[in-house]
Amino acid sequence: MSSHLQSALVTRKRITAVTFTVAVSSPILLVMRKSAAVLCHDDRSLKTIQGTLEHLGIEFTSCDSERHALESIMTGQCSTLIVDFDLPGAREVMRVADLLPEAQKPNLLAVASRAWPGTGEAFQSGATRILYKPLDSELARESLKPARKAGKQNQRRSARYEVKTLVYLEIESETVPALSIDIGEHGLAVQATDPLPMSSSLRFRCVLPGTQVTLQGDVDVIWASDQGRAGLFFSKLAPAARKHLKNWLHKRGKHQKDKSAVRDLLPPEEDHVCFAACEEEA
Repeated sequence: MSSHLQSALVTRKRITAVTFTVAVSSPILLVMRKSAAVLCHDDRSLKTIQGTLEHLGIEFTSCDSERHALESIMTGQCSTLIVDFDLPGAREVMRVADLLPEAQKPNLLAVASRAWPGTGEAFQSGATRILYKPLDSELARESLKPARKAGKQNQRRSARYEVKTLVYLEIESETVPALSIDIGEHGLAVQATDPLPMSSSLRFRCVLPGTQVTLQGDVDVIWASDQGRAGLFFSKLAPAARKHLKNWLHKRGKHQKDKSAVRDLLPPEEDHVCFAACEEEA
């Protein structure tokens, strides 16, 4: 079998381990290049990504396989990894990259369609940000800007803050009220009187406490417990609403003294929880 065919077969298998033939020296790991490894075969998305990277002065590296993408970040060639979740094997690539030590870990961006269950799959992969097709140049630019260091604080995880406000969900032809538990840049956790169904593209609305701002858009239920708690992922939120939410979270973070109030979008350990199924597991 030719080496070309062998390489093709490797890229089609599920990634369970990666062996790299290129030696990685510690100086390379300490200073990662201002370059982005992009695993995406969608021409429209590629054009937006490449134009955005050029605008920010970030070198564009197109990857033709999962192995190529992983080798690019493992050898310190790239400080950003962008993966299209419409490609088979995308989740494994992102999850392997997320296992890297913080000093070596690149900025992880997922590109996803709004079709279910892509949103939940991208969220659970460890991606720093999720960009939805068709890509918005302004949002892409904001996501690709170099993050400022903040000591030992891990800025990759989106901080979530305990907050109590009414959240109204449109489920079928009924409006269901729920109480928020906490909220973050990518979603919120809620408590309802009855278990919520595992659904996508549910309309929602809620008022940010202490403001006159009403957030409204679409959410995906990425986990739900038998106690009525659920994790909701913002699958569709207007840019203006996202800006209001980001500013609100920033102000809340400045005054937040209780670090235990900062959470990830994860279910309570004591609850019996159902997660959104990924396509390969369905």
